[in-house]
Amino acid sequence: ARILILGLAYKANVDDDRESPSYRLMEKLEALGAQVDYNDPYLPVIRQKREFPQFEGKKSVELSGEFDLLVIATAHEQYRQIDFKSLRMTVVDTRHLVQDSFDRLYRA
Repeated sequence: ARILILGLAYKANVDDDRESPSYRLMEKLEALGAQVDYNDPYLPVIRQKREFPQFEGKKSVELSGEFDLLVIATAHEQYRQIDFKSLRMTVVDTRHLVQDSFDRLYRA
């Protein structure tokens, strides 16, 4: 499965990724065999991390319809403008960012 994590920052609208749960999520999904990418307008490239060195240098990708699953991990303001329903993919919203309701939306 191809999975896109929206938001790598620890909290919305900042570039601080220390203690971000997104790294652990990426690690677990990859261990299960998923191909995981991320999008974060505040963190275009993952900097060196002591705890997650395997992600160093990984770059933020554009949101596109080529993913099987989208996980909203950080509630950046830019993400509020996205029409998630039109993306035609399953969305897991961990931040209750999506206002609409549709059959492929799961709130966690």
